Amino acid sequence: MFQIRKADIADIPVINKLAWATFPETYKDIISKEQIDYMMDWMYSPENLRKQMEEERHTYYIAYEECEPAGYVSIQPLDKDLFELQKIYVLPYYQKSHLGRQLFEQAVNAIRELHPEPCLMELRVNRNNRALGFYEHMGMRKLREDDFHIGNGFYMNDYIMGLDILPAKD
Repeated sequence: MFQIRKADIADIPVINKLAWATFPETYKDIISKEQIDYMMDWMYSPENLRKQMEEERHTYYIAYEECEPAGYVSIQPLDKDLFELQKIYVLPYYQKSHLGRQLFEQAVNAIRELHPEPCLMELRVNRNNRALGFYEHMGMRKLREDDFHIGNGFYMNDYIMGLDILPAKD
């Protein structure tokens, strides 16, 4: 069983370490090593993680098996009734242990706590990412496609997926 807790600034090194163990592995057959390196700096450098948490209102949660970090998820409010599931990654060793589902549910429940009214959670997922089936299994639907320029000549070729989040039933 995994324990999930909200991360704070002191957890940036843990998130960074988890990112280096998950992100390159996830994308090694989808995008170039150069783009992976660029995106790791863009999204996971300690400075950028701090900026996400302090200025861009990202909320991170880290999953632990006993004392070992095993994965993480982050959410971000984008608009009045719109949130983005920014990141969700599980160490390869823990994949197939239902931790992805647990982290996904943590994101949904956190959004419900922040915003008790009906809203939409969106997610960007690379069109060639194997996790696409997982998100569909979790109830997300493809809303649209986007080829998003991230700088340095690199693009993210994504589906934007959505999940309607309704208030929790008492």
